[in-house]
Amino acid sequence: MNFLDYAQMTTGQKIAYNIKSFFTGIPGAIAKIFAAIGGFFKGLFTLIGKGFAGYGERFVKGDAGTKLSYVIMGAGNMMHGQIGKGLVFLAVEAAYIIYMINFGLSYITKIYSTNVQVDENTVVSGVIGKIPPQYEEDPIFHARSVTNLDTLDDSNKVLLFFVMTVLVCIAFLAIYVTNTKSAYATQQIKESGKKPIGFMAEMKTFLDERFHVTLLTIPVLGLLVFTVLPIIFTIFMAFTNYDKEHQPPGNMYWWVGFKNFADIFYSNPDKSATFGKILVWTIVWAIFATFTNYIFGIILALLINKKEIKFKGFWRTMFVVTAAVPQFVTLLICSLLLADSGPVNETLNSLGLATIPFLSDAGWARVTVIVVNMWVGIPYTMLISSGLLMNIPEDLYESARIDGANAFQQFTKITFPYIFFVTTPYLITTFVGNINNFNVIYFLTGGGPSPAEYYKAGQTDLLVTWLYKLTTVSSDFNLASVIGIIVFVICATGSLITFNMSKASKNEEEFS
Repeated sequence: MNFLDYAQMTTGQKIAYNIKSFFTGIPGAIAKIFAAIGGFFKGLFTLIGKGFAGYGERFVKGDAGTKLSYVIMGAGNMMHGQIGKGLVFLAVEAAYIIYMINFGLSYITKIYSTNVQVDENTVVSGVIGKIPPQYEEDPIFHARSVTNLDTLDDSNKVLLFFVMTVLVCIAFLAIYVTNTKSAYATQQIKESGKKPIGFMAEMKTFLDERFHVTLLTIPVLGLLVFTVLPIIFTIFMAFTNYDKEHQPPGNMYWWVGFKNFADIFYSNPDKSATFGKILVWTIVWAIFATFTNYIFGIILALLINKKEIKFKGFWRTMFVVTAAVPQFVTLLICSLLLADSGPVNETLNSLGLATIPFLSDAGWARVTVIVVNMWVGIPYTMLISSGLLMNIPEDLYESARIDGANAFQQFTKITFPYIFFVTTPYLITTFVGNINNFNVIYFLTGGGPSPAEYYKAGQTDLLVTWLYKLTTVSSDFNLASVIGIIVFVICATGSLITFNMSKASKNEEEFS
């Protein structure tokens, strides 16, 4: 459809066309995501292939020093005159060997211990943590009955150190390959009749042309330790039976494959039913919480920015005060005010009106959390929209008025498209943030009310608050890990699809 055909549509037809375009565009957006993922893996495997090819080529073309560096790291550099750099590579190799012998290998072997008898009738394979031999020989073994628990491995420790060891091995592999490249590079420099750069001179480059490496080293290490390692640990935990019945070190847990995922989706009626209801409510909540704040924030910004409104700074400041107050304070106060015996209901009773179950009835509680979220969220959108409204050229509005456009048409044709184009990434991050909006639910309703048919959850719980309860209240860490993975998949997929279908992605230069 061309622009003229679209412009001749009525407002209702445009809305219907846009809705239809959104849903018909989803398959294309998904295809684009899979194409991007395929392109990523294609590039990754191509890079790995080139790496292996270069690895073999360097060995074939390398001299004795370069070939020796494939076994003794740093040997090539030292034989080519870079003593300091060669010693650093050698120290890394020695440290890695010592680490693996004294620490790493033991946790790699303990990640899957076989044929362990946990009670009179149960023998399982895949226990995480090696049982000491004296307990394996017992006719009946149950970790809870063992008095000296210090002799038992902690499954959490085994799994954590296993992941850490894998990351260490990957890092060492990268340094090892760098060692072979460096040895071959120094060989080529010597063959060309030049002298390889000295160790101190090379160190100085990390304060000059390679200063970016120096700056990024600590952040990357922090990312690996505090983000990548916990994520991998959590993913592994989703494939175990780590729950309240299997709490290390007193009682180890083991691998159960995809059982936890099956429980969530279909095999366990209580868990799957609870997951389905909470998932639907999470999506409904995220849609309402995002778009109510967004639309009403824009409307509030438009009202304050009207020429007829005086003291604009004062009104903006008044609304910003709600954002300046810590959110959890506002939510706790609202929770007290709206309780069944709170001031609001006491006032209604004194007026002869019935008590309203703002937080104790599922329907009222869900409406309440959406309304209270508007109170704490609208000022943020208002501030963003106010700044954007000031940047829209006044000439556009003057031209529209000359052409006979009324205020509503100016808003739909100029104001809203511009704001929506610029704030699409913000809108996506807000939607994802609302899917994980822990504060509003936890401090306002605590996830309640909690009917018996819900598995350790309440009717206003989001996936993230349910995950919190599963970990802190019932110790269902395996189920919580599955929920965390599902939340990540939902957020990542939804964000990529929405952004790829937006004008901010398709027409990046439109408003430049």
